[in-house]
Order: sequence, then C-alpha cells, then structure tokens
Amino acid sequence: MRKEDKEKKKDSIPEHFSSIEEASAFWDTHDLGDYWDQTTEARFEVDIQTERNYYSLEKDLSKEIEGIARNKGVSSETLVNLWLKEKILTEESHLVSR
Repeated sequence: MRKEDKEKKKDSIPEHFSSIEEASAFWDTHDLGDYWDQTTEARFEVDIQTERNYYSLEKDLSKEIEGIARNKGVSSETLVNLWLKEKILTEESHLVSR
C-alpha cells in the first residue's frame, strides 16, 4: 500500500477519550508511528506519593500466602490486600448491625 493511501485510510485521533479504556482500545488498534506528525511535545510533572506500610508476618503464614497467591495467579501483596479489605468490610458491617 502506498503511503498516500495509508494516510487517507487512517482514523483521526479523537480529540478527547471518555475513559482510559477508550484510549487504550484506540491505541491497541492504531500505530503511533502513523500519527507522529499529529503529536506535540508535552511537559508535565508527576508527584506520586504512594504510602506503603509494612507488617511482619510469621514465616509459615507468609509461605502459605505465597502458595495460595501463586495458585490464584496474583501477587502475595494483592492477595493480602484483598483479604484485608474483605475482613474490614465484614467488621464494618458487624459494627453497623449492632
């Protein structure tokens, strides 16, 4: 296909995407190289302030968590966070029902 034909057939970049999923879907099916002439330089600062807290676990408990996480195909950190969120929701619902 000639370059001119390719340029005529390409979709235009949407001015705005309604969600990250919509932007992802667009770029999953389009090549940025085809749109390079439509890009502009952008400068911005990112100030990510993620807070992490670390808790000690018994060695055997940690090994069990790692095994379960591996079987579920998730990280140990993700599994522990999900379990703790579930426990907190359960505790909160018990407090409300009292």
